[in-house]
Amino acid sequence: MKRRTGRRLFQFDRALGVRWVAGADEAGRGCLAGPLVAAAVLFDLEAMGVREVRALTALNDSKQHDAEAREELYPVVLRTAVKINVVSRCPRGIDSRGLHRTNLAALREALIGVARPGTLCLTDGFPVADFGYPQRALVDGDATSAAIAAASIIAKVTRDRFMHRADALHPGWDFAGHVGYSTPEHRDAIHRLGVSPLHRLSFQSVAYQQLAL
Repeated sequence: MKRRTGRRLFQFDRALGVRWVAGADEAGRGCLAGPLVAAAVLFDLEAMGVREVRALTALNDSKQHDAEAREELYPVVLRTAVKINVVSRCPRGIDSRGLHRTNLAALREALIGVARPGTLCLTDGFPVADFGYPQRALVDGDATSAAIAAASIIAKVTRDRFMHRADALHPGWDFAGHVGYSTPEHRDAIHRLGVSPLHRLSFQSVAYQQLAL
């Protein structure tokens, strides 16, 4: 049976006392390779009825779902949200600006793309620079707010699909398997093949220590 986490997450958002709630989250922050993807999702809580909430009964932090469950939730979020915005930052941009700055800027841009007058903007963990709308940073926000959890699903599925396509363009590193994270198999591939155009060279990873970068 599907867990009813989604109902609890929507209860939190409704308790905020506003009609429009936007949540933002990212995927790929801790990866050795591939883009950082931020997504923002806007819900109109007044327009959402029992049917819409029931469709997202299983909604939760994307890390609590396997790939199949995330793919099932992805189109449901697309149908239910008022607006969705996805922002991607490439490895070279991450290397030049730094991961944390890149992440905050991407989350902010994602929220700017969905916010409208009266929106309360929620982020997972980190506040972003002011952009004219009230905001709250929630610790473990993707397991607390429906809007942030929905954004985490959109960001994760979008990024994973990109990495699966990248596997065909950059064979040998098994991007489809680890989607850029630092697994033993990924580190072994770096030792054997070196780095690809998708690798983030600014990361201080043991996988890079034996390479002349």
